[in-house]
Parts: sequence; C-alpha cells; structure tokens
Amino acid sequence: MASTPHLRNPGAEHRRQEWDTVRANEVRLEPAVAERLVTALNAELSGLYLLFNQVRKHYWTIDGAEWHDVATFLESAADRLTEITDDIAIRVHALGGVPVCGPMGIRQHAPMHIETPHRFDVRSSLERDLDGYATLAVQIRDHVELAEQFQDKTTSELLCVHLKTLEGDAHTLQRFLADDTLVRND
Repeated sequence: MASTPHLRNPGAEHRRQEWDTVRANEVRLEPAVAERLVTALNAELSGLYLLFNQVRKHYWTIDGAEWHDVATFLESAADRLTEITDDIAIRVHALGGVPVCGPMGIRQHAPMHIETPHRFDVRSSLERDLDGYATLAVQIRDHVELAEQFQDKTTSELLCVHLKTLEGDAHTLQRFLADDTLVRND
C-alpha cells in the first residue's frame, strides 16, 4: 500500500510564494533586513503555536478544586495567544515572508519542545506553561533589539505590546503557582 503524504499540495501553478523565502516587501525594508526579521518572527510564531496548543490542552484537561479559576484563565490566555499569533503572522507577510504554519515549519523555528501527549497534574502543567511564556519573553526581547537595530519601529512596537501581554499572563501563572495556592496531594 502506498503512503499518502499528510500535506495537500494544490500544485506549483497555484503557488504564489515558496515557504521560507522573502520577496520584496510593502514596507520597503532591504531584503537582507526583511529576511532576518521574518526568520525572527517565524520563531515567535512557532513558539506561539506550541504554547497555544499546550495551554489549550491544559484547559481541556484541567480538574481539581481550583479548576474553574484556572480554566477561565487558560481559556482567555489561549485567546490572547491567538491574537498575538495573528498580528505577528500579518507582519511576516508585510515584510515579504510566508508565516510559519504546520509541523515542518514549526519544527524548523521552534524555540521550545512540544509537550508529550499525556495528561499531567495541574501544578506541573502550569509550570510548563510558565516556562513556555518565559522562553517566548526572552526570545521576543532579543527580537525587539533586532528590530530596533534595523530601525523597524513597527515590528519593535508590535513585539513590545505583545511582550507586555505575555509577561502579564506569566505573572498570573506565577500567582497560581505560589506556595499557598493549588491544592497539593501531599
């Protein structure tokens, strides 16, 4: 039996731009600069995809005494991650790139590891979420500096706004994880 590839390819005649290429951009940044920024932003998108899926999984599987407050936060945090992802993907396109999507692109640019498919206790799940937020925050700070170095104020400002959101959610996770919160089995 022949295997069928998991990717659907409508054919080269329909392709407008190849993945992992950068073309002339509408904001008129030099091609080399745009390429560096697209690579940086695709790393953000990869991390956001992974973190979104992890946060969503934890939302779906949360239980315990504090499930309602934690689930409410995780649901809204996933919504915020989606908004950030959309904004950054639109910026990648404006810079002349193709936003990362799908497992191959995410693996190529991922700043973190995918969580195993098992279900975990609330505390360790939230600790991994916090680690994902921290990883993205560090990376975004570096990419803010990169955008500023290339005098791309729009990208820098976009990343700064979303960094503030990610740091706010990380702070909420830290509060959930404080020693006097979340019921412990021990």
